[in-house]
Amino acid sequence: MAANSSGDLPTVAAVVVSYNTAALLRNCLHSIQTAAGYAGVAVDIWVVDNAGSDGSAQMVAAEFPQVNLLVLPRNIGFTGGNNLALAALGFPVPTPPDLAIPPALKAPPTYVLLLNPDAELTVGALRSFLRLMDGHPQIGVCGAHLQYGDGRFQHGAFRFPNLAQVALDCFPLSGLPGVQRLYNSRLNGRYAQEMWEQGEPFAVDFVLGAAMFVRGRALAAAGGFDPAYWMYCEEMDLCLRLQERGWAVYAAPAVRVIHHEAQSSRQLRWPAYVRLWKSRFRFYTRHRRRYPPGYLLLLRLVVRAAAARDRRAVQTRFAQGELTGEEAGAALRALAAVAEL
Repeated sequence: MAANSSGDLPTVAAVVVSYNTAALLRNCLHSIQTAAGYAGVAVDIWVVDNAGSDGSAQMVAAEFPQVNLLVLPRNIGFTGGNNLALAALGFPVPTPPDLAIPPALKAPPTYVLLLNPDAELTVGALRSFLRLMDGHPQIGVCGAHLQYGDGRFQHGAFRFPNLAQVALDCFPLSGLPGVQRLYNSRLNGRYAQEMWEQGEPFAVDFVLGAAMFVRGRALAAAGGFDPAYWMYCEEMDLCLRLQERGWAVYAAPAVRVIHHEAQSSRQLRWPAYVRLWKSRFRFYTRHRRRYPPGYLLLLRLVVRAAAARDRRAVQTRFAQGELTGEEAGAALRALAAVAEL
């Protein structure tokens, strides 16, 4: 492995936060090891098991004894799990006060790969990440060219959200001519697929948290993830804070990562829905210079209108026998909680 611009050999750590995704986690860890071997670099791998019940922790201990495993007594979320591992690596990040932090035995790594358990590195992904970051010291974080398990293209970077994106999310369009082009457009926060296909790195607003390669100095400067985001929007917030500190955020089309997408959050549909909107409102209210009070007022009107529509739909489905009382109750409570944000 070539030395970086300072003349030192870069060190790399990988953090994977898992919740009941044992089979996917196994493939994820194998992919990290394979990509590390191809890149010719040792990777210090950390797995945080967020109080799962599917045997993920036991699988890691038995099949990957060289991996650092943190088994938590309760689920502290994606953000909390990542920060706990980052603290163990020596970064100054916030962690729950009641959870013991293993002491860092060496200096924080040059780079940290933050990877979802439902993601797999292709064989050359880590080498491509390292080449880009070593050659461009102004980049604080870069994201990957994502694809679904069947090979289809998946957006891996986005523009910061606007009212048009929120409206399209809350009131989806279907059956109209050109609607798919609209959803893949700048208006909906997307970067053109052609930008990914041309192969050259390009600057973006933020990259998806499924696969983020972060410079250690940038992570330390930002103080890790904001713990107020239990899950969702934490990568968006981190990228914006890094840019405010002078770091660039880039997408790396040469880095290919397979992302099976949302395997953990699907296990808890309505709680995940509430957490999504709590995180979005946290982001909007924290970054007031980008989202002034008028924006927030319009945003709440759109979200509450969508929640009212969805409540009527749930009530109709319950009346028609399509939903049980328990299912309808869970949905109505979640929609009411979001409408009150």
